[in-house]
Amino acid sequence: MQSLKISGSSVGYNISHMGDKDKLSIRMRHLSFKTQSANEEIVKRDWYVVDATNQTLGRMSSKIAHVLRGKNKPYFTPHFDCGDYVIVINSAKVVMTGTKMITKEYDHFTGYPGGRKVETAKSLLARRPNAVIERAVKGMLPKNRLGRAMYKKLFVYEGAEHPHTAQNPKELK
Repeated sequence: MQSLKISGSSVGYNISHMGDKDKLSIRMRHLSFKTQSANEEIVKRDWYVVDATNQTLGRMSSKIAHVLRGKNKPYFTPHFDCGDYVIVINSAKVVMTGTKMITKEYDHFTGYPGGRKVETAKSLLARRPNAVIERAVKGMLPKNRLGRAMYKKLFVYEGAEHPHTAQNPKELK
């Protein structure tokens, strides 16, 4: 009986009657590839800026949620916040396709009987343009404390100016 030496330890396999393919499968069975889980030392957070001018709300929001979650990174880990910071400018110039501007409704409940408030997308965009993008992105993030931590890295501004120029944000394509 020949013993096959694999990574410093002897494993007793009779390989005299085995073919090359079987010998390879024995070696592959004992190799160990450890999955690297993201942690604070590995994660590098970047800053991105998005110009919402003439961009479709849903498509833009899904890209933003993707970056906030960290899915654009090779070391993405679902249970760890490895996402980047995102700045959205010109939120008032976002576009909705079809008749969504008139038919899409945003609900809010005050907590009192008869306290359901309904507002169309057009009136909410005129009154609070940041809220439209914030609500769209927040709905695409996980509904737990991890999602709330990811949401805190989103900054939405109505105009073209933002106070995060010191972070040197890159443009998100």
